[in-house]
Amino acid sequence: MHMRIATTVAVAFLTMMAHSGAGQTRGAPDPAYRAPRTADGQPDISGIWRNDTLTPLERPAGLGDQAFFTEEEATEIERRGREMREADNAPGATRTTASGSLARGYNWFWSDPLETVVYTRRTSMIADPPTGRVPTRPEADARAAWLVANRTDSHENMSPYSRCITRGVPGSMLPNTYNTGNHIFQIPGHVVILYEMVREPRIIPLDDLPFVDAKITQWMGDARGRWEGETLVVETRNFTEKAWITPNQNAGRMHGVPVSRELHLVERFTRVAEDILDWEVRVEDPNVYTAPWTLELPLRRDMSYDLYEYACHEGNRAVTGILGGARHEERQRAANP
Repeated sequence: MHMRIATTVAVAFLTMMAHSGAGQTRGAPDPAYRAPRTADGQPDISGIWRNDTLTPLERPAGLGDQAFFTEEEATEIERRGREMREADNAPGATRTTASGSLARGYNWFWSDPLETVVYTRRTSMIADPPTGRVPTRPEADARAAWLVANRTDSHENMSPYSRCITRGVPGSMLPNTYNTGNHIFQIPGHVVILYEMVREPRIIPLDDLPFVDAKITQWMGDARGRWEGETLVVETRNFTEKAWITPNQNAGRMHGVPVSRELHLVERFTRVAEDILDWEVRVEDPNVYTAPWTLELPLRRDMSYDLYEYACHEGNRAVTGILGGARHEERQRAANP
């Protein structure tokens, strides 16, 4: 259930020669575009918005300070992506990695196609700082590494995603290999986001009521939304320290980075074209990061996309199997030192 196909983009990126790409957009939206309106006069951001992309969360180290790809580089990445998908879909396909050959968990019938980089041609979703990488504190990196290395010791060390609890915020909006749809509903006074992965609804009130007491913490935090012109601004506080910032296993070194109760998010949703919803999130957590950082990910509208129910009981069963297997291995080692 929770095996993850290694994303094609890292290989494609790291095998390319880094150039100083111009910061222009491909198929840039019309700056004069204005979103249609809902019945109560707000910008209409409703619909099914997909988050699949070849663009990685963080900029690969081999690209240095290159913030944008040239059009030629973006086209080449997408071509290589097609070739890798075809190779992965072949019977008995394996992928050679630094640790050896890796059999594919699923063929591409079960996966959403990762076909393009984001229209801005950014080399990472991280737009700030300029390094394209999240400014984590060393102790946060150490905690993440410890959790991953010791995840079979206890269910409490496992990802809340693997435990079928949540992918959290902003993790719920970040792409994975499949279930990349996000259904946004608008009703007077509220915006609701139904994330296909983990099938988790997030209800965002559009009011000026204060946040709940700071003693009350939640996996998804406590959100308050407001409209600023064409942009829905969502501020979220009151996160539980049990969460991870992104439990996705294809998030690279960010997999396992913890959340503290000081986490504060400000998201901006702006519809810039009929089929593009720009999503931006500013992340502040002084206990985990040396400075705030910003993630940008354009979402793609696709009303023909079918959202499927994500039944996660398989993951609950997997936890007992994983822990039971680890205890069996421990007994075997003790019996045969």
